Amino acid sequence: MSLHDYDEDELVLPRVALAADEPSEILRYAYGSFRAGIPVALVTLVDIRGGAARAIGAQMAVRGDGRYCGFVSGGCTEAAVAAEAVQALRKGHDRFLRLGEGSPFFDIVLPCGGGITLSIHILKKADPVGHVLSNLASRRPATLRYTPGSESMEFGGEGSRSQAGWFDGTFITHYQPRIRVLLCGRSVELTTTAAVARAAGYEVEQIDPAVDRNAFASKIDQFSAVALLFHDLHRELPLLQAALRSNSFYIGALGSRRTHEKRVTLLREHGCEDADIARIKAPIGLFDKARDASSIALSVVADIAAAKTRVPQAPLSYK
Repeated sequence: MSLHDYDEDELVLPRVALAADEPSEILRYAYGSFRAGIPVALVTLVDIRGGAARAIGAQMAVRGDGRYCGFVSGGCTEAAVAAEAVQALRKGHDRFLRLGEGSPFFDIVLPCGGGITLSIHILKKADPVGHVLSNLASRRPATLRYTPGSESMEFGGEGSRSQAGWFDGTFITHYQPRIRVLLCGRSVELTTTAAVARAAGYEVEQIDPAVDRNAFASKIDQFSAVALLFHDLHRELPLLQAALRSNSFYIGALGSRRTHEKRVTLLREHGCEDADIARIKAPIGLFDKARDASSIALSVVADIAAAKTRVPQAPLSYK
């Protein structure tokens, strides 16, 4: 079987409406389409055989007119997936789609050589997606629970894990707020790092310590990274202390190893414990020999991205 076997009169030409892989943008596209009265399906990567370009839980939103956004592979299969989703919308029933290894579509071969299974769910109500978007806007995680037996999707609350997967016949997709990068300092490194972080898709807050010191701590959560780009240890001290009291997943500070030794001494004098001080990445960045602003910016943003992938995940459980 090939996708080209469909009657040409029944085909809608799939086309990209929004080139995005940020989950909140995909859900917002689906939510807005549904609220506008346009049939829409949410496609979710629910199984991987071998290698795959995307992780379990990756999604696409496909409208009945063929416009779509999101990715479930490396970009090579999305148009074909959208065509299948349009057919599901026309038939009025959910379906599963296998691509690559074990797939009936001989003309779709995944570059990674593996196989994927996708669920195609026709949205029947907007509220579950709306609840997820509301949580994310409030900097809280959220889940969607899809049960293929009843072709239903429900809001699952915040959830206790961050991994997507099956549990008792229900597929649970987890969503986390966009990473927030809090940049503090007054230097060319600050403005350059802010530009690179925004280009990487992060939410960026530039903190002026003379104005925003009191509000700084309230902006930090578990989905935040703090980068202190000062050339003065005493000016960074109160912000660094606030960061160490938070649950930020990344705390980095500018300066050489010798500078950091002075920083450690200063923090100990102000009562900071060694276990807390050990959380500081200093010299900041993925490669600590960076000197110019552009290299430092790349190094810092890359280090934040790497730190997020290293955050330990608890075993998958939905009990």
